[in-house]
Amino acid sequence: MRNRLPHLAATTLASLLALNTAWADEVQVAVAANFTAPIQAIARDFEKDTGHTLVAAYGATGQFYAQISNGAPFDVFLAADDSTPARLEAEKAIVPGTRFTYAIGTLALWSAKPGYVDSQGQVLQQNQYQHLSIANPKTAPYGLAALQVLDKLKLTEATRAKLVEGQNITQAFQFVSTGNAELGFVALSQIYKDGKVASGSAWIVPSSLHAPIRQDAVILAKGKDNPAAKAFVEYLKGPKAAAVIKAYGYEI
Repeated sequence: MRNRLPHLAATTLASLLALNTAWADEVQVAVAANFTAPIQAIARDFEKDTGHTLVAAYGATGQFYAQISNGAPFDVFLAADDSTPARLEAEKAIVPGTRFTYAIGTLALWSAKPGYVDSQGQVLQQNQYQHLSIANPKTAPYGLAALQVLDKLKLTEATRAKLVEGQNITQAFQFVSTGNAELGFVALSQIYKDGKVASGSAWIVPSSLHAPIRQDAVILAKGKDNPAAKAFVEYLKGPKAAAVIKAYGYEI
């Protein structure tokens, strides 16, 4: 009898592991490009705490809208605005009652060069640069916010020929980080770490210069019967996720 105990213990452990695997599901999440770093951190905690698996795709909100409308197999959508999820809700493409604001984004004018961008953004007025990077304003809310800032500062005409558009905020950031543009409008979350700008120089744009960047999340119709989709959205509303979101410069 004594010799059988290790075998029984191993069998019980294997059964428990199999049961846990049976309960675990996968959630496919479409994530606005500005939220890449936070969702990677949140996903690690979510998977560890729940056993579910999160598979993320990153891109521009407008591009995701087109993909979702054409049947892309996403369960959850984390947009960079609130209007696109509201549109999907009106089209009955989401699970009713699941839309909520998970973060409020902050825009920053950034250069990879230390000291290039001053704390008040006067570098824009001085107009000594050759290229100003922004995300495509037709598909990326941070790009639209950038145009609103230029309009508010009466710099639309002065900067028109200098604009370099990225497909999304990630590409807009890459144009600056590689030196193809001296400066650009990016999401603060892309350059923020431990409560400060991690590299280069930046002006954190006052929210009064553009419409609020309210970022909404929804469970899409395809995720209706996916337990992992519901679990992830609830996790995103929780304290662990909130701490990560704030650490990247967003407001809740």
